[in-house]
Amino acid sequence: MQPERRFGQNQTGRTAMYQDVAQESALATNKVLKNTYLLLSATLIFSAVMAAVAMAVNMPPIGGILTLVGYFGLLFLTSKFRNSALGIVCVFALTGFMGLTLGPLLSAYIENIPNGGELVLTALGTTGMIFLALSAYVLTSRKDFSFMGGFLMVGMLGLLGVIVIGFFVDMSAFSMAISAGIVLLMSGMILYQTSAIIHGGERNYIMATISLYVSLYNIFIHLLMLFGMGGDD
Repeated sequence: MQPERRFGQNQTGRTAMYQDVAQESALATNKVLKNTYLLLSATLIFSAVMAAVAMAVNMPPIGGILTLVGYFGLLFLTSKFRNSALGIVCVFALTGFMGLTLGPLLSAYIENIPNGGELVLTALGTTGMIFLALSAYVLTSRKDFSFMGGFLMVGMLGLLGVIVIGFFVDMSAFSMAISAGIVLLMSGMILYQTSAIIHGGERNYIMATISLYVSLYNIFIHLLMLFGMGGDD
């Protein structure tokens, strides 16, 4: 009977070990999710403040090339220092810069369109509802959206190509279709990133925050363009 007892003890030990590993994994996931949402909330508020500052001082629009250089430069720094406290500083630098770029656009809508203020609030509210709905779906269903990774990567590369082409070719005739496509692409990114967090594919809350922030930023801008019925404005 002793071998059987030893076998049972080994089985119990392995079961306990698996349970401990699963519990540690769940705790780590919850920590990443909590930290991501806390940092995302803080960066959204900071970005809104910087947009308000840009509007208050009537800051002129930042050129497209300068915006891309600033964005990718700060994104590189954020990625480089993502495992240190300096990474948080880079996150706020990046989101603050994006807030500054948003200010002139909001001013243009509010000042030049009769119902511009309502359009801004509608786009903001719709963006919030999209984020809450998509996040709630992933968190409750626990569905794994990792299969979307390849599609989203191709979509992001295509988006970057469209932006570069837009510097040289007038694409205003396709602005509404492009904006609608970007809203769908960024919605997919929210599903993918949230799924990556809860399934352990993303353990760095700084990079998770940046991914979600960029998705929300683009959804808001392109919803505003769609609601305004003119992407060129």
